[in-house]
Amino acid sequence: MANITLRVNRKSHTIDCAPNTLLVEALRETLELTGTHVGCDTSQCGACTVHVDGISVKSCTMLAVEAVGTEVTTIEGLATGDQLHPMQAAFQEHHGLQCGFCTPGMVMSGCDLAKRNPDPSEADVRHWLEGNICRCTGYHNIVKSIRAGAAGMKGAK
Repeated sequence: MANITLRVNRKSHTIDCAPNTLLVEALRETLELTGTHVGCDTSQCGACTVHVDGISVKSCTMLAVEAVGTEVTTIEGLATGDQLHPMQAAFQEHHGLQCGFCTPGMVMSGCDLAKRNPDPSEADVRHWLEGNICRCTGYHNIVKSIRAGAAGMKGAK
């Protein structure tokens, strides 16, 4: 077991973990941040997407020890108190979820896209989401939500 310090959602956490512990496991099992979901264990679905230093990363592909010295943000870290992040609010307003399982990964991916491209087209969003799978919808409302969230993020700056 290794003793490591992770900075998650603007707070430092010192945890014990095996060297082969995945970041998603450390977040969910040790830090009890269960908004990050495990969907496939093969890096195919995107349900485990978090931000590492502001970049979307599938946390099932990264060891917890690799996150030492970085800033990790999970879906729980986007909101400010009771104030939803503009992307979260857009998903709520535009019905960008059904069962909700993929939603945290979609929101986190959408935020990263909006930082890189503040005015994404429908095609841009659909291309960006190729690594995120929703088993419930045709993606129409997810795309709509990400485009609205991007517009909201521009206004929030």
